[in-house]
This record gives sequence, structure tokens and C-alpha cells, in this order.
Amino acid sequence: MKTVRAIKTGVGRIEGLPIMMVYFVLMGLFIMAAPRVFTGYRIYMSFLQTVPPQLVLALGLTLVITAGEIDLSFSAVIAFSGFVFSYIFLTFGTPWIAFFLALASGALVGFINGLLIAKIGVPSIMCTLASQFFWNGLTILLCGGLSWNIKAIKSHFIHPLFVGRIGGLVPAQSLWSLGLAVLLWFILNRHKFGESILFIGDNPDVARVMGVNVETTKIKLFTLNGLIAGFAAVLLTLEMINFWTTQGAGFLLPVMAAVFIGGTSIAGGQGSIVGSFFGAYIIGSLEAGVVASGIGGYWTRLVSGLVMGASVTLNVVLGKTKEKRFIEKLRSSVFVKGFFKQEKQYVHN
Repeated sequence: MKTVRAIKTGVGRIEGLPIMMVYFVLMGLFIMAAPRVFTGYRIYMSFLQTVPPQLVLALGLTLVITAGEIDLSFSAVIAFSGFVFSYIFLTFGTPWIAFFLALASGALVGFINGLLIAKIGVPSIMCTLASQFFWNGLTILLCGGLSWNIKAIKSHFIHPLFVGRIGGLVPAQSLWSLGLAVLLWFILNRHKFGESILFIGDNPDVARVMGVNVETTKIKLFTLNGLIAGFAAVLLTLEMINFWTTQGAGFLLPVMAAVFIGGTSIAGGQGSIVGSFFGAYIIGSLEAGVVASGIGGYWTRLVSGLVMGASVTLNVVLGKTKEKRFIEKLRSSVFVKGFFKQEKQYVHN
């Protein structure tokens, strides 16, 4: 009996186990339904090519949500930082300066968000929603609504470095996203900054008592998320060798879905980098898998909903968070606080 309990305890400690189970079961089903497609390597290379930008975004967002906050502006950063990268390269022909300025532009957006949220007290859900509209609108104004081709960048080393094919097969961006996942896992689970994020997400008042500078940590957190979003923008722009004003517009819901089905708590205080990693690949492979299985494109959203529901259910069943504690934390989460704070202001006015 003790051995069984020990095994259960050991299995339960494996980070991201529920979402891993869902991922491998899903791949198994796709292999059975479409063996000609999913027993070959090309479909997996396609996933490794297309998923990394959304995966990178999901990894950064995982840290933000773990802190009990939300960032809805990352899809606008994809467009804005993509514009900065393309403009600098086309104007000056210097891809590395363009690269660092693209990262800096994303960090700037995150820094401004962090100041408004941490110093002024604007709810993050409202602040970053406004930020999304602002930076999207600014990007369209700056580029005049035009898309730009940057195919000349293929002759520079930066292109094969970030989005080339290793051995002529494996997309380089998949390794960059994997490396970022490893780095952020160590930051969240083995670094003082990650410890501060967990404390803040669990209870910001207790975090202050523990000596955590909540305001500074939040500013750093949103700045880091903006920096990561800027990197995702560079990966996407380099892969497509093109900039367009709406790039990243469809990333918001898939990225958030990847984070939540990966086991990161909507109430904060609990985050899983491993879960978000597999969650991003589940979301990125669903549509192709459903279509290849011959079910039909109209079933994509229904199947996506079933998979997400199964993932969340497994996380709840196998997770450590008790129901009552989760409900209590949810009541103080950014989603509830953000909306109800605004409602109280309207009633008062």
C-alpha cells in the first residue's frame, strides 16, 4: 500500500504530466486516424516550424498569469516589433541592429504596461487591452497600412541562425523556443525572481511581508514579457520574410488556451512552463490533425474544445490545488478584480 502511494506521489510531482498525457494520446489518435500523414516526419517538421512563435508567447504569458496578472497586448507587440525590425533592416540594411531594436520595442511596451499596473494601479486586464489597441493602431499609422517584403534578409546570417534548417531538416526556431522554455523553467522554479512571482500570485500582501518588492517585480515581469513577445515577432517575421500589419492578430486565444490547458492557474500562484510547452504544441497541431484525419475542417473547433476540456479536467483531478482554495483565489484574481473594479466605478459615478 505504501509503495502504491509512493508511486502516486512521485507521478503527481511530475510537472505537466496531465497535458503530456493528453498530447501523446492525441498524437496516438492522429496516427491511427491518418497513418500516412502522422507516421512520416514532414508533419512534425511543419509543427516545429509553425508553433514556436506562439510557444514563445505562451512561455512569457505563463509567468505573467502565475503572478496573478494578465497581458493581452502581446499580439500587438508581434505587429509593432515586427514593424520595427523590418523598418530598420529596410532603411539601414543592418539586421542585428534591427533585431535588438525589435526586442527593445517589445520591452518598452511591457515596461509601460508594468508602470501603469504596478505604480498607478490600473487593472492589468484593462491596461493591456488598451495597450493592444494603441500599439496596433500606432503600427498601422507608421507603416501606412502596407506590408513589407524583406526577402533580402535571407542573405544575412541572422536568417539561418534563427529560422534556418539544421541538417536541412529541423527548424532552428524550435530549438530556440526549447532553449527559452528551459531558461524560463529555471527562472520560475530555481531563481529568486521566479519565487517572487509565485509569492505575488499566491498573495501579494504576504509577498510584501516576505520582503518581496511587488511593484518592482511586476514592472520587471511585464518588461520581460514584452521582450519575449518581441523575440516571437522576430521569429515570425524572419520565417515569413515579410511584415504585415495584422501579424499576430490571431494569436491571442490560442496562446491563452495553451497556457491554461497547460496547468497554469487562472487565479495565479501556480504556473507550469512544461505544461505551456506541450499545450502550445497541442493547440498548434489540432487543426492539421483533424483535417488530416478526414473528419473535416468544420469539426476543428469542436475537437479543440473537447481536448481543452479534457486537459483542464485532468489538471484539476491530478492537481494539488483544493477546490475551496481555488475558488477563494479565483475571487481575488485579475479577471474578477479587473471587471468588478470597473463596475464599482460605474455605480459610484
